[in-house]
Amino acid sequence: MDPILVTGGTGTAGRLVVARLREAGRDVRVLTRSARPRADGVTYVTGDLTTGDGVAAALDGVGSVINCAGANGIHEQVARTLARSAAAAGVRHLVHLSVVGAERVRVRSRFDRQSFGYFDEMRHGELAVEGSGAAWTTLRATQFHDLIATAAGFLVKSPVVPSLTRMRFQPVEADDVAARLVALVDGEPHRGYVEIGGPEVLPMKELLRQYLDARGLRRVLLPVRLPGAAAASIRDGANLTPDHADGTRTWADFLTGGSLAARAAAARG
Repeated sequence: MDPILVTGGTGTAGRLVVARLREAGRDVRVLTRSARPRADGVTYVTGDLTTGDGVAAALDGVGSVINCAGANGIHEQVARTLARSAAAAGVRHLVHLSVVGAERVRVRSRFDRQSFGYFDEMRHGELAVEGSGAAWTTLRATQFHDLIATAAGFLVKSPVVPSLTRMRFQPVEADDVAARLVALVDGEPHRGYVEIGGPEVLPMKELLRQYLDARGLRRVLLPVRLPGAAAASIRDGANLTPDHADGTRTWADFLTGGSLAARAAAARG
């Protein structure tokens, strides 16, 4: 079978995609900005999605592409460069990773962009793929466990932790998303959108409470209501996909099942 090119192949989802493809015996290329030797059956090819340098060569002979590249601030540019290059190369299927709510979270003001501009940025990336001429499928995922854990870890550094009122999240295991990306890539292009979310929807207060319990910490949770259209959209559930709660791992399982719990135990001495 033709090689599959993975972009963002060293990131949270991308490295899991690469691992799953290799387990399936696939020929994998990973696009990187700097040269790396071939390792573990993976060929690393040099290219820059912000400038387009090396991208055409990386796509030479490739059958399909899984795009996990999510560079902040330049996501639209990266998506457009890759999708147009994939179309020009005659790639059979481009599978693009985005976020649930990209088209529903209303980003209208400067405050919206500062707080939740990620959704708007991802939407522009989706539109760049859609208009590129490539044969595409976009997978929208809810927030990864890892991302929410990183945000919670930052917040709990303070003895008083802001908890956004009436906001709910549906955290999903990154490997569940990787599995769906790999399953999609061999199928026919949808030229449309597919969604995946975690198995449960939790208020932010409950996410933080479980995080604190897993780390053995005590903090005061302070209810905070954010203004703006984007925050209102999220309070209305624009970031959720309850009809596609296909994830297999709960937030509690994530918190107690690996490195986070081990770090917490080490910190307590």
